[in-house]
Amino acid sequence: MIIGALALSAAALFAGAAVYVSVAEQPARMALDDRALLTEWKPAYRRGTAMQAPVALVGCILGLIAWRQTGAWQWLAGAIVLGTAWP
Repeated sequence: MIIGALALSAAALFAGAAVYVSVAEQPARMALDDRALLTEWKPAYRRGTAMQAPVALVGCILGLIAWRQTGAWQWLAGAIVLGTAWP
C-alpha cells in the first residue's frame, strides 16, 4: 500500500506547513507595523501557495487512488479534505 503511505506523507507535509505558519510565522508577523507586515506577507503568501497547493493536489490524487485500490471510505474522506484546501 505504497500509495496510501505517499498520500499520508503528503497530508502530513501539508498539515505541518499549515501548523508552522499558524504557530510561528503569523504571530511574528502580527508584531510588525502594518507596512512591514504587508511587505513581508506578500512574498511569503506567494511562496506558501506555490508550495502547499501542489502538495494538496498530489495528496488528494494519491488519496483517491488509495480509495480506489482499497475501497475504504477513510481514504476518500482524506482526499476530499485535502482537495478542498487546493484552491
